[in-house]
Amino acid sequence: MINVVCGVIRDKQGRLLVCRRPEGKALAGKWEFPGGKVELDEPPEQALRRELSEELACEIDVGKALPEVEHHYTGFSIRLLPFLCSLKSGEPIALEHSEIRWITPDQCSSLDWAEADVSIWEALVSC
Repeated sequence: MINVVCGVIRDKQGRLLVCRRPEGKALAGKWEFPGGKVELDEPPEQALRRELSEELACEIDVGKALPEVEHHYTGFSIRLLPFLCSLKSGEPIALEHSEIRWITPDQCSSLDWAEADVSIWEALVSC
């Protein structure tokens, strides 16, 4: 089981930052909340700040933890640890994704999501 963190980053208008996985990587072309693998003995919040700095060249404030998601893909399984976040500094830049977008919660259903992320946005849309 791979431990992965992701940030549900909301802007002041309530939009969500979503990222499209690049070609050549697992789940290429699928949309996801940004994040990445937690290193050995690394606290999840620290991993999330590190990953988003590396992937998006921005700093975030990590807020409330959301319910974790376990998902079994073909060939690997992940434990996804999502957190509500806000931008602290910088404007996100797609350094490791093929595309990033700010979308409203009601636009989530129109994207082709990585399966592990689906229950996260569904919970956001229903509240």
